[in-house]
Parts: sequence; C-alpha cells; structure tokens
Amino acid sequence: MSDVLLDGLDAQPPAVRGAFVLVHRLVLGGVADVVLAPGSRSAPLAYALAAASDHRLLTLHVRVDERSAGFLAVGLSRGAGPLDHAGVALPRPVAVVTTSGTAVANLHPAVLEAHHTGVPLVLLTADRPHELRGTGANQTTHQAGIFGPAVRFAADVPAPDGRPGEVRDLLALAGRALGEALGARSGHPGPVHLDLAYREPLVPLGSVGGAAPAAAPAPAPGAARATAADAPSTTVVPARAVLAADQPAPGARTVVVAGDGAGPVARELAEARGWPLLAEPSSGALGGAHLVVAHPLVLGVDELVDAVEHVVVLGRPTLSRPVQRLLGRAGVDVRVVADGAGPWPDAARNAASVLPAVPTAWLDPDGVAPGPGGADPAWLARWRAASAAAARVVAAATDGARTDGPSVARAVVSACGGDDLLVVGSSNPVRDLGLVLGIDAAAPRVLANRGLAGIDGTVSTALGAAVATGRAHRRTRALLGDLTFLHDVGGLLRGPSEPHADLQLVVVNDDGGSIFAGLEPGALGETSEASGRTFERVFATPHGANLAQLCAGYGVDHQLVPDVPSLRHALGAPSHGVQVLEVRVGRTERRRDALSLAEDVRAAVRAAL
Repeated sequence: MSDVLLDGLDAQPPAVRGAFVLVHRLVLGGVADVVLAPGSRSAPLAYALAAASDHRLLTLHVRVDERSAGFLAVGLSRGAGPLDHAGVALPRPVAVVTTSGTAVANLHPAVLEAHHTGVPLVLLTADRPHELRGTGANQTTHQAGIFGPAVRFAADVPAPDGRPGEVRDLLALAGRALGEALGARSGHPGPVHLDLAYREPLVPLGSVGGAAPAAAPAPAPGAARATAADAPSTTVVPARAVLAADQPAPGARTVVVAGDGAGPVARELAEARGWPLLAEPSSGALGGAHLVVAHPLVLGVDELVDAVEHVVVLGRPTLSRPVQRLLGRAGVDVRVVADGAGPWPDAARNAASVLPAVPTAWLDPDGVAPGPGGADPAWLARWRAASAAAARVVAAATDGARTDGPSVARAVVSACGGDDLLVVGSSNPVRDLGLVLGIDAAAPRVLANRGLAGIDGTVSTALGAAVATGRAHRRTRALLGDLTFLHDVGGLLRGPSEPHADLQLVVVNDDGGSIFAGLEPGALGETSEASGRTFERVFATPHGANLAQLCAGYGVDHQLVPDVPSLRHALGAPSHGVQVLEVRVGRTERRRDALSLAEDVRAAVRAAL
C-alpha cells in the first residue's frame, strides 16, 4: 500500500512532505511508471519517488535528457495495457519529473505529441517559490502555462509551508489532474501540468517513507499521515460510450478509412457492411479480407476512386495525399467518427457529419441486405481484385533481391509475430510499411508517433514501449530512418540500474532525408545541376555519421547488415537487450523507384478490373 510513504512525514520539511503526499496520490490513481530527469529543485520529488520505487509501488526510470525522458514516458504509456478506471478501460498515465528552467522546455516536443495522440502524461515540474520569480534568481523562468493549450489541465502550485489544509488541497488537486489526464469525463485524454514550487530545505531529515527520521523528534499526532490517509480520494466516473444517434448507414459504394488510432472497430465495420478498408499502419485495424493492400497506390486508379460515394473515417489519417484527395472530393459524403471532446479529423474540411461512435446497427451484419442502400458484393469484389493485383506487384518488388526501404520494411514485418509490437518512425519507414502490410503473415501491432509526425523522440518512445510490452513477454522492434535515429540517439543512454528492455532497432540508412525526394523539392532538384546541389544541401542533408561508433559509445550492440536476406537472418537470431541493425540503402534512386512502383501498381489494378 502507498500509505507507507506517509510514515514519519510530520517531522519533515514542507517541501518533502508535499512531495511524498503527491507521489502517494499518484500511486493511488494508477500511475505505475515515473520518468525522472535529475535536478536540485526537484529533489523532494526524487526522494519520494526513490522511496516509492524501493517499496515497489511504482517503477522509476531515470534519464539525464528531459527530451528523451518525455518520449520515454510516451512509449511507456502507449506500450502498456489500459488502466481499469471505475470499470472503464482508459489509457495508462505516466508521470514525468523535471527540475526548473530549460529542463521544463525540453519536454515540449513530447507534450505536443501526447496532446495530439491523447497520451495521459502527468508533468511534474519543480519551480522556485513565487517570491524568487522575476528576481534574476538562478534557473528561474516563467514555467507556469509554458505548454499553453497542449495540456488538458495546468496549475501553478504554491510552495508548501505547512498551513492547515495544505495536504488535503494537494490531494484534491492531484486527483483533478489525474482525472483530466485520463479524459475520464471528456473522453479526451492527454497531458496535464503541475508546476510545483518548493522552498528550501529540499532534502529529508534522515530517512522517510517507511522509517522515522533519525535526526528529528518523533511526531506526536501524525497529522500529515492521518490527513493523507483519511482524505477523500475523488473517483471521476468515466463517461460511458454514448451510442451515436440512429443514423442511416451509408450506401453500398462506401470505403472505410482507418487513420492512426482508429482501433479494431474500423475493421469490424468494414467486414460487417461489406466495405473496403483503407487502413494506415498504426490504425490498429489491419488485417482481414477487406483490407486494401498498398491503398495509397491503388487510389491512383481513377476508375475506382470516381465510383466512391461515401467514406467513413475513423482515427486520424495523415500519411497519404491520395486519401486526403479522396476525402476532399466534391460529391463524396464523408462521415467522421470521433469520440470525446477533442477536435475531429477533417483536414479536407469536407465532413458531412461527425458521429460520437459507430452506430451499433452499422456493426450488425445481419442487418445488411442486398439492394439499393444495402450490400453490393460487386463493389467489394472490385476492390479486392485491385488489392490482390497491387499485392502481387509490391510482393515482387520487395522479394529481397534488392535492398531498399520497402524491402527492409517487409522483412521486418515478416519477422514479427501477431502479438509483437513494431514501433515505426516517421517519413519513409511508416510509408514503406504501409505498402507491404497485408502481403505476408498477420501484421503486428504498430505504434507510431503520428500526433505531429515528427522524427524526434522515436528511439526513446521505442525503449519505453519495449519496457512496457516486455512485462507481458511480448517482443518489440522498431523500424526507423537514419535521421530519426540520429535525432534521438541520446535515447540510447541508460544507467546500469534502469529497467531492462529488449529492443531491436532496424535503421534504414540512406545517409540523409530521402523523404523529400518524393515531394516537390525532389522533382525540382532533378531539373538542373544547380537545383540538385541545392536539394542535396538543404533537403537531403547527408551526414556521413558512423552509426557503429555511436552505438559503441553507448554500449549498444550494432550490426551492419549488407542485404535483405542477411537482415532476415539477423532478425530471426536470438537477441538480448538493445540491438541496432543498420541496413544501408541508396538514396538517389528513391524517387525513380517510387514512381515506377506506382505506375506498375496502377497498370496491374486496371488490368484486374
């Protein structure tokens, strides 16, 4: 029980007492993992967390880089199973602790990602007391409200001073923050921020949290313990799933678009209604006979796209321009399913309606009758034929004879079991993965930081996810590009006392940013020698970094894999701890190969229709 943290608190300085009470409340609220970036002003929280870790009330993770710490917390939350909160499954909260100053600002990238993907981070940032703010005091800036609208709740918490009712107030505030982080009432989980002012002294008087302080007199009434243990702990009862109002289902010529975080209901809907499924890798809806393989390329066939009359969107689609063009087409009826109080995804600004959930009647296959407005087997058959044709072309192009991004992605997917977790980086890797999923065996669970689709923090996210999934004896791999790896290479730095993680990082190294080759700058770069030089300098950004030496510096195993067959062998071999498998691929051919594959798929699909 977390009550052990309350023992001996009355004799402790107010800062220490407040920190221990706060950690006690977080444990009661379901926080099982906390990431700490060490510092002086946050010392009260550090001691409280160390005591909680010693009593096995939570798992403590220590990182020296706050940016890595933030993304590690994102991975821990997203890799873990849900929290049962008043009988409702909610995302699991993870706390992050920093000292004052720039340490707080370094959390901002992870906070933005958590904001856009609904990850309940509890940000505990230590601060100077109010009388020192604006005075030029060391490591002091305006921290309260630093994250702006990216947090669901924020509070500027005064420094504890021992006043009556202080403990009770802190418990209530922590409970409110946890409820907002979980989205229990709003259905819109995300980060919350408590900026915690602390006055000196910042360290305990002797031992605390399970043993009475040796240097202080024994507390007479035990007021702090009694108040914290007996104070009411408010449970925010989650809003139950509200059934969407009766809405007639779209007609037969409908496709389901499953973006990031759509969940298995997207696949269930497609299969119940007889509709094609266009699912992104991190949708959570991959698989089944309705899945359209390589759908971004299939959507290049006008004969198919022109016939679409309705689209049902679940999750947040961000990967494909063809999908966005479909969602923005005039005359296409777009219905978005978005629960909770957050903004609904409609980048094309073309949604006809927004539903809080998929109507239960839509999920009943017995209620779908052939005929006008009902099932049309020929509609699904055309899309399945298109999918099969695309799959044959992509399979032939990624059979391992060549070493390129899509072939590497297919090898990684083939090595994963259905219960494994695959963390995928932004830019080309997630798009390469989207081309090959559905060709071979059942897809693993895919996790991607698609909130803002940045490359930062991916190594740390993968490590956090690996720690979380390892508790369930599931394997974690990551597929990422060289720039993504280099951007967060500091995430490899872990102390010898940190929780163990088994993680294979497959780094597709093309010595730069080949994602731009497929965009407008890549096309312009081919028009002249001068344009090519400009493209290479300001977009492709070659680096020449030696990944093996970097890994050696962090004490991480590294293997340079020469080709796809060797990669398959390395992925199938036993591994322990963190391992980097580097696969070098060409960059100059990326645009040409992508255009050629797209044309081959279009030709094959047209021939199959």
